[in-house]
Amino acid sequence: MLCFRAFTAASEKFSFTSTTSVSETTGSEKPSPPKIPMNCWTNSCISTVPFITHHTYQSVTSPRIVSGFESRDIVRISQGSHNRDRDNVIEERSLSISVSTPDYGSNNLGVTMRTSGNDDLLAIGMLYSEGIIKSIRDVESINSEVDSIHFSLRDSSSFNPEIHCRGSTVTSACGICGRSTIDDVLHMHVPDLQEGFGVSIELLSKCLGTMKPNQPFFANTGGSHACASFSEDGQIGMIFEDVGRHNAMDKLVGFYVNNDSIPLSDMILVVSGRASFELVQKSIRAGFPVMASIGAPSTMAIDLAREYGKTLICFAKSDSATVYSGHRRFSNF
Repeated sequence: MLCFRAFTAASEKFSFTSTTSVSETTGSEKPSPPKIPMNCWTNSCISTVPFITHHTYQSVTSPRIVSGFESRDIVRISQGSHNRDRDNVIEERSLSISVSTPDYGSNNLGVTMRTSGNDDLLAIGMLYSEGIIKSIRDVESINSEVDSIHFSLRDSSSFNPEIHCRGSTVTSACGICGRSTIDDVLHMHVPDLQEGFGVSIELLSKCLGTMKPNQPFFANTGGSHACASFSEDGQIGMIFEDVGRHNAMDKLVGFYVNNDSIPLSDMILVVSGRASFELVQKSIRAGFPVMASIGAPSTMAIDLAREYGKTLICFAKSDSATVYSGHRRFSNF
């Protein structure tokens, strides 16, 4: 089974080096954005794609961890009998995220519970979605260690500790928990959502059919969420899985921010779970004109989608769907 051609070709170029600043590695007054290594699933195979590896990148390893899940001893009980067995369980670990800026020094943003891997992309996606950075050019350097990651940000970033530092751990179920207010998230600057993008039941069916076999964590554990991007003709762009739906989304957005490909005005977002407010907010911030979810929406998610003119499709299946916002983009109407 082959990986996407672009990633296969790109993977021949890279070598790992220690943490350095972007300006030091490029030697220019206006350095290009930092690029980082990336492990992700494409066409059911894992692809390691470090674009320009000028930052420390260290994956979490354990003798019993296999690609985001672990094998644990269990007892299966069925029809009055029980059997000892082993079962694969999705990995959940804490990740501490901190930033430093010329104005505010070093600050801890908080701790999030995630499935390890692509921590750099997760943190970049979170910084972008919360308005801390406008692009990867706001990042001076990244230092990633086991279960912690630190960003040195430039003056151009919008970091404010009173707004962005959290008061509690972000669980795998809630990406916005710990914030004292969500007003800044609700009304931050977002790109205009493209009106010309068209979606149909046929497109949704193709996307869903492609997405399912590209979720190895879910196939092995039943415990992960996935977020994927697709082109208007149903070709998969990227897909990420994580124990937390907001983490999978941050990894997806972080990939495109890291490659300076935002806004995603010509792509559709498909998520494996329900359409929560935070996923809709992150997708609007990234510029996705259309979001489709397999599960149900929340009232706040619908209201936010309607406010920004986003097409929100839920209960998506191969032959049916429910459109809660922006039905003008749906060709079946």
